Amino acid sequence: MKEKLKFKVPHWKTIFILLLAIILIVAVVYAVKYFEKDEEEVPFTVLSENEIPQKIQEILPRYKSLERALACKADDKIYVIVTRGEKPTGGYTVGLDALEMKKEENKKILIVHARFKDPEPGDIVTQVITYPYVAAETNLKELPDKIELKVQYDD
Repeated sequence: MKEKLKFKVPHWKTIFILLLAIILIVAVVYAVKYFEKDEEEVPFTVLSENEIPQKIQEILPRYKSLERALACKADDKIYVIVTRGEKPTGGYTVGLDALEMKKEENKKILIVHARFKDPEPGDIVTQVITYPYVAAETNLKELPDKIELKVQYDD
């Protein structure tokens, strides 16, 4: 004779407690990932034009016509420069909000948060081609493997 196997159906409270425990574990894992930042803030000091090292001033003309962020090493210090590109008039500005270093696949990525502002319609501006940029000295010890520029436009 064949014997029927009987499975005991778990009580609904047991199922509910197991589901609650799984949801709690998933929530804790995501919370840890959320609060544990892979990014580290990099302190910096914005430099005036006359504080920029001569070595950087010499290479700057090659990059001023491009919109980009770059890092340079001069005098054993790391500098970050954000260039805005060629603009038809004055009144265009570039600011540096934050620098963050993150590691991704064993590479150091510098994220540059810049703020761009355009002249308002009707503003009185110089009628000359300009190349807005900002330079900053950082406390980094070595150049990053990659640089990402994240721009926010001011209204």
